[in-house]
Amino acid sequence: MKILIVGAGIAGPTLAFWLNRSGHEVTIVEHAPTLRSGGYLVDFWGAGFDVAERMGIVPELCRRGYVFTEARAVDRNGRRIASLDPESVIESNERYLSIPRTDLAAVIYESLGGAAELMLGDTVQDVVDDGQRVEVAFESGVTRHFDLVIGADGLHSRVRKLAFGPEEQFEKYLGMVVAAIDVDQYPERDELVAMMHADVGFQAIRLSFRDDATLLLFSLRYDGEVPTERAEQESLLRLKLGDKGWEVPQMLAAMSDAKNFYFDAVSQIRMPSWSTGRIALVGDAGACPSFLAGQGSALAMVEAYTLAAELARTSDHREAFARYEERLMPLIRSKQDAARGLGVAFAPKNRFQLLVRNSAMKLMGLPKIGDIVMGRSFHDRVELPAFPEQTPAH
Repeated sequence: MKILIVGAGIAGPTLAFWLNRSGHEVTIVEHAPTLRSGGYLVDFWGAGFDVAERMGIVPELCRRGYVFTEARAVDRNGRRIASLDPESVIESNERYLSIPRTDLAAVIYESLGGAAELMLGDTVQDVVDDGQRVEVAFESGVTRHFDLVIGADGLHSRVRKLAFGPEEQFEKYLGMVVAAIDVDQYPERDELVAMMHADVGFQAIRLSFRDDATLLLFSLRYDGEVPTERAEQESLLRLKLGDKGWEVPQMLAAMSDAKNFYFDAVSQIRMPSWSTGRIALVGDAGACPSFLAGQGSALAMVEAYTLAAELARTSDHREAFARYEERLMPLIRSKQDAARGLGVAFAPKNRFQLLVRNSAMKLMGLPKIGDIVMGRSFHDRVELPAFPEQTPAH
């Protein structure tokens, strides 16, 4: 089949890799003029790691990624409050790493080896599904026809809006915004240590990377209209955080010269179905678990692999879409439900929640306690379907 994938982030190229494996003709369209840069660090483990192994990309992910040895919480004066060894809540550092989201996306795309057509600087303007094929009008003025269209275009999906309805129907704002800022030559460094400072309403994190690069992360409680322009986003961060402790003023001062700046609402996408006719959604477009879940990228890869496996198993896309949802909807719902309760860790609402957060971090630093508290989140598995060796006639 001729299949259009909208979005060249994590889910889109993963899906393209597996669709190509089963003989489909794949086109990827990406609105950005180049493959994207910037974004936050993602933790990568579990079934997403299993998909990466099946793709043969784990060695390159390990080369580009990091294994942090400590998560350290500090007070406004930089004094240590608590320290957590990641190995206390994960099965093995050999199957867990942290990697910049854009590095993960780049490795996945490179694994395609040019097997998919890539259209940059364009996106869909309209889609018309007549039951036999999908007519796609692109913003560039081109019109083409495909057997299937898959929206892998993220939280603010254009495909979802065109085929399913306005974003407001499905987006559940969790009352927070997040910012990720890449800077060079930031003066403070703690190698392979995630430095964290939280106070009422926010959390700031500093992560030191190779080549004197640093990632600064803010999560912030915010009830107003989320700004869309960078100048307004920076102003919001300065207004809300300018008088905070630890390194926060220094981090804000570095923001204007950042080489990459990412800012967005912390939201979930909850839909009753991820498909309609010949159009389906994958990754954050259909089931964003939010920044709080910490597993969005790995889950996106699981969804992409599962969808491709089901399409390889049958010539009936309706059957494939139904099995894709049946396999993964319960898992995604559980991850979304769990994430909604994690706001206290990323931006405590009040002094009591701050006390609870800091006390929990202290307890998690004790032997076996971290595994009891967080183990289920890190250890849960989904059974990945085998990828069919023989492709049915399409």
